[in-house]
Amino acid sequence: MIVRVAALGKEHWGRRSLCQCLLAVALMMGVSLSLKAQVQPLPPFAAGLEQWKPVSLDDQVAPNMFLARPWDSRQAIEIQSSNSMSLLATEVVVDLVQTPYLCWLWRVDGALKTADMQTKAGDDYAARLYLSVQLPPDQIGFGLRLQLGLARAIWGDNVPDGAVNYVWDNTHPIGHEQANAYTDLARMIVLQTGNAQAGQWVAQYRNVRDDIARLFGSDAKVVQVAITADTDNTGESARAGFADLRFADDPKQCSLE
Repeated sequence: MIVRVAALGKEHWGRRSLCQCLLAVALMMGVSLSLKAQVQPLPPFAAGLEQWKPVSLDDQVAPNMFLARPWDSRQAIEIQSSNSMSLLATEVVVDLVQTPYLCWLWRVDGALKTADMQTKAGDDYAARLYLSVQLPPDQIGFGLRLQLGLARAIWGDNVPDGAVNYVWDNTHPIGHEQANAYTDLARMIVLQTGNAQAGQWVAQYRNVRDDIARLFGSDAKVVQVAITADTDNTGESARAGFADLRFADDPKQCSLE
């Protein structure tokens, strides 16, 4: 296709006219001017666990087993949990304004049978993605400082200022949200429940920026992402998998492809 542009006098040929002309030409030629998608992958599991570290919140509880492995043609982490609980975590520096969506794939062999997130004795999950949140120092008041001091005295310095947990539950509906049974410093949000999708990879995404701002304020930031299965309270066993964790600017970047 030949595009002819009529000559214009210099007095009419400004930057705006040039941009409009080029845009018209691009549209006529079928050229896409869309911005490149922004994606920030978390450390890949294909590289093993070098950039991920196990974290125990209670030395009296047996740790989970984490295995980096190919799983259904994906590089994944297999988590085996049997009356145990520990995290596999990586530190992150992420701009949630630019990439507000957290995307991941997860799977479970089955939901837990006796878990009940309303109680401490039932605070277990077949799969759990854990975000550690850091608050600005000037937003940590006296009461919260006391809470954090007590929690860290019991469970150690790994306790963050706050946490958001996206969980695969057994009975509560998708979208259910509540404080953790042990502490209101952590919020639990159900994204999958029951066994309808057990035994297969499920693509998941969440607007983390909105959740963090709503629960902890717009100045809070995510400093760590962790994955786990949690069975220490019920004494059950679970096997879960995680793959392809990444932050993105658009939920279209979150899929099984």
